[in-house]
Amino acid sequence: MPFGIKNAPAHFQRMMDTIFQEEILEGWMVVYIDDIIIYSETWEDHVPYIDRVLSKLTPINLKISLKKCNFGQQELLALGHKVSGLSLEIDQNKVAEVL
Repeated sequence: MPFGIKNAPAHFQRMMDTIFQEEILEGWMVVYIDDIIIYSETWEDHVPYIDRVLSKLTPINLKISLKKCNFGQQELLALGHKVSGLSLEIDQNKVAEVL
């Protein structure tokens, strides 16, 4: 790790961006450090995307925690926002904490 552990998150993000460059550019995947979000219009589109991501993780020995995975969600919380196919909202629980 160049220049110590303080640069580990940036290094890991750059590595993930490189591994998943095609998927990110195709517009159906977002990676933020160790969070991967795959989005699609239909479940039929979604399953091959999941397979493609998992097939890239396996040969390079990157693992996922199934306990932390959510599949087929209509909405999710990510980085303090509620994200769905129709909207992006601030998580009201985070707003309540500030107020």
